[in-house]
Amino acid sequence: MLYNIADMNTTTSIAKLQREISAIRQALQKLGPIHPGSVSMQYQVCGRTGCRCMDPEHPRRHGPYHKLAYVHRGKPVCRFVRADCADEIKQRLHTYKTFRKLMDRWIELSIQQAQIEFFNSPNKPKTKRTEPASSLKSPRKKKRL
Repeated sequence: MLYNIADMNTTTSIAKLQREISAIRQALQKLGPIHPGSVSMQYQVCGRTGCRCMDPEHPRRHGPYHKLAYVHRGKPVCRFVRADCADEIKQRLHTYKTFRKLMDRWIELSIQQAQIEFFNSPNKPKTKRTEPASSLKSPRKKKRL
């Protein structure tokens, strides 16, 4: 029995891609809660006279406060997070980054798979057109007299 080497390589590479995609799907199912964005530490000035934040010589701002910033459906959103919830939000942000990396890899593998399945044709050699440019033009219509 004869085998075409190109077909065998294509089949094994598609199987390899599908195995990696399957592993990504399983990893995605194991992820917990996610949240996009980033957390920063903010210090505030309240503006009340006599407050420590308004001291002319040694002003001390209030804080730090955890501020969550993200974009959802094209709109920027900022929220202050309670100190006791900051670690949970940071974990969700980390999980979201893992989610994005897995999705990016899945997309990359799917593009590679499509490249093999739809655009690489080992049986069809790629050839360039050798016809002169003049033969590609449409024929002129004759003028009526």
